[in-house]
Amino acid sequence: MAAAAAFSPSFFCSLSSITDSEGKNDNVISTLNRFRNPGSLLLLRHCRGTRISCSSTASDPASVHHHQQPKSRRPPEENIREEACRRDEANASHGFSACYVPFDAPADTAETYSLDDVVYRSRSGGLLDVRHNLSALKRFPGSYWRALFDSRVGRTTWPYGSGVWSKKEFVLPEIDPDHIVSLFEGNSNLFWAERLGRDHLGGMPDLWVKHCGISHTGSFKDLGMTVLVSQVNRLRSAPLNRPIAGVGCASTGDTSAALSAYCAAAGIPAIVFLPTDRISLAQLVQPIANGATVLSLDTDFDGCMRLIREVTAELPIYLANSLNSLRLEGQKTAAIEILQQFDWEVPDWIIVPGGNLGNIYAFYKGFEMCRELELVDRVPRLVCAQAANANPLYLYYKSGWADFKPMVAADTFASAIQIGDPVSIDRAVFALKATDGIVEEATEEELMDAMSLADRTGMFACPHTGVALAALFKLRERGVIKTNDRTIVVSTAHGLKFSQSKVAYHSKEIANMACQYANPPVNVKANFGAVMDVLKKKLDAIFTCRYETNKRFVTSEKNGWF
Repeated sequence: MAAAAAFSPSFFCSLSSITDSEGKNDNVISTLNRFRNPGSLLLLRHCRGTRISCSSTASDPASVHHHQQPKSRRPPEENIREEACRRDEANASHGFSACYVPFDAPADTAETYSLDDVVYRSRSGGLLDVRHNLSALKRFPGSYWRALFDSRVGRTTWPYGSGVWSKKEFVLPEIDPDHIVSLFEGNSNLFWAERLGRDHLGGMPDLWVKHCGISHTGSFKDLGMTVLVSQVNRLRSAPLNRPIAGVGCASTGDTSAALSAYCAAAGIPAIVFLPTDRISLAQLVQPIANGATVLSLDTDFDGCMRLIREVTAELPIYLANSLNSLRLEGQKTAAIEILQQFDWEVPDWIIVPGGNLGNIYAFYKGFEMCRELELVDRVPRLVCAQAANANPLYLYYKSGWADFKPMVAADTFASAIQIGDPVSIDRAVFALKATDGIVEEATEEELMDAMSLADRTGMFACPHTGVALAALFKLRERGVIKTNDRTIVVSTAHGLKFSQSKVAYHSKEIANMACQYANPPVNVKANFGAVMDVLKKKLDAIFTCRYETNKRFVTSEKNGWF
């Protein structure tokens, strides 16, 4: 069967019209059957019992079935990876492909590199980007991709149970399933921040927190690392002029944890460079536990980054930092996942903490890819939030994008974004300009207060999420983000990785910080009268605080603060 015939409009048949929640015809191709060759369609399972009648010019009648048979259970001696290889359900790419190109290169650029090339910079020394063959992807309508991705959520079918690899065609379309290294990452919780929005942000009814930190190693870095380590696994299985002996990274903590876990799962040596005494104990112990070679260096992250780049230029060690654009292909799936979780409705705002600045571009890339392939019709506005002690992007933004100056980042509780010379500065600026985006900053007191206030509404946020929440508070106060705007704050790591900072805050041990939401334990004598005295005072304080809070927000709304 010719590939063109397989993707011709007539192949998409006559469908029973499917009406969405707004009563519009969506023409969803929601139940197409398992493919057996590159001319057939990708696997979808039936949705809501939709009935389909198809007519096709395709010569192979087996390419379309009216009823998909239930999947039979695999043989007991076969694992899910072996099952995927046997069925060949993940191998056929339909001509889908991707390559490296210089960042922001024109569509007709002659400078391209295979993803199998070990290359991190363009000929001019600039960043690279992964570019997909959108013409091949566009042979399927946006409705098809929506239904395909939705059909894979929560599955155990390898590798689609992962929130990253459920979008395999948009990530690494040509990789064999046997080379994929996945810990079933992604599919993270979208937390409705009902109390925070209602009680502390002027009654925002549509405020959400995307908990990317609820992941295998406790941060969003898992999303990118599964892609990078999978590609390394593929390269190590092929003959290379310069075999890859291991994978290395510089890290402020979370990258090293993710790299070490995925390398351990694949049996690949990992080498991590960490700045001495600048990461949390929980972050430090993760790569140690996973068997990585850990070098503690007397410098900051930027110094570690310079060293790892020099080392990987000399030794057969593959660079795993976000200078390597493969990781961003995995990280962009968080944006697609947000769209899925809102039934493919586009939010108004996405607020992302920014350090090395790859993630803000990854979110843009995920949203923009969905827009270009007509899964959605627009992209949200992006906000990048930086700690004031490490804010080179914020200062660049305030200069009107006129003068970027790297800086020596000062200490911040948001240690994972304590970066003064971000690798992805150009990527971040591109994403912000393309989305009419904003950059905001948060002082140490602002970020710790925002984190602690969020915790009091049911979260357990990390300091980096505190940076993003503090930015949200400022944008609400200025009236930039409106009461009814659907707003997503991206939480990049789990609060448990930063328990030391929470202990210091609630113990009021932080110099020059009021710690207004501190909640230290109360030492009480073990008798009824003493306990009753403490509880009565506590209850009186609660009722007084509730009255004052309600009064303040009524006044605020009258004064037009929100």
